[in-house]
Amino acid sequence: MTAPTLPSLIGATASGKTAVAVEVAKGVDLEVLSADSRQVYRRLDVGTAKPSPAERAAVPHHLLDIVDPDQSYSAARFGEDARRIADEVRERGRVPLLVGGSGLYLRAAETGLFEGPVADPELRARWEREADATGEEALHRRLAAVDPETAARLHPADRVRVIRALEVHELTGIPLSKHHRRHREEPLPFRPLRFGIEWSSEALARRIERRVDRMLEAGWLEEVERLLEEGVAPTAPALSALGYPEVLALARGEIGRGEARQRIDTATRRFAKRQRTWFRAVADVTWFRVGEERELAEIPSKIAEVLRKAGEEG
Repeated sequence: MTAPTLPSLIGATASGKTAVAVEVAKGVDLEVLSADSRQVYRRLDVGTAKPSPAERAAVPHHLLDIVDPDQSYSAARFGEDARRIADEVRERGRVPLLVGGSGLYLRAAETGLFEGPVADPELRARWEREADATGEEALHRRLAAVDPETAARLHPADRVRVIRALEVHELTGIPLSKHHRRHREEPLPFRPLRFGIEWSSEALARRIERRVDRMLEAGWLEEVERLLEEGVAPTAPALSALGYPEVLALARGEIGRGEARQRIDTATRRFAKRQRTWFRAVADVTWFRVGEERELAEIPSKIAEVLRKAGEEG
């Protein structure tokens, strides 16, 4: 029996993925699985650009609003949730479509992630003390001695991940990179079917600028002020999401609206650049390269046609 497909629609922030998915749904009976690491948080609506009520009414959306702002939600957990919901969607005779810009969430849904042993507070505290005493560069060299592959992809200043990699090695006796490799080599229970939207750099920059303006006009500042009034701590995981630190600074009166807008625009462009770099390394993506809005409007029918054909073959 042919394995079912798991379609996905990926691309940098502000690419128009949600709007395209809603249009695809006019030609294919599908449900959207949001692959966005920020939209999982309840009450963070404006600054995460969640699908509008109209879009959510038109097409069922999953994996939105599932944790409170002060809670953590891992990519590994997302992978488990996404696979479960995808199976439920298929059982209803519909197509599950992953839609989002989080490359790690896409990987987690497709291949799962090695979550590793439960953190050991005493062990972690020891590594923290060593980092304080000898410096992060020395700690990074310790990691390079036992797991050069993981060390090569981590910056020495990324203390949290360096310590986690050392912790996994000490607790399991196996390098983190080897755990990840074993995990990726497990056979998939479905066939990935990936679509991507890639704007020219100039066009994407304009779209980002317009979206930042729209979100500020739609009440992003008021959203953050309301969260703080409700008792959400400024250090809560949700408030480290893209753009929120700048809006927090605006709410505190540390910067003005113009400076906040500029900082968010700059941070979002940098984030989009990292997303594009990540996605270029993803194999077997059908890319739709666009430079203007009319080209975006042509994408849904093309995706719908491929999905219908894949359904007939499956």
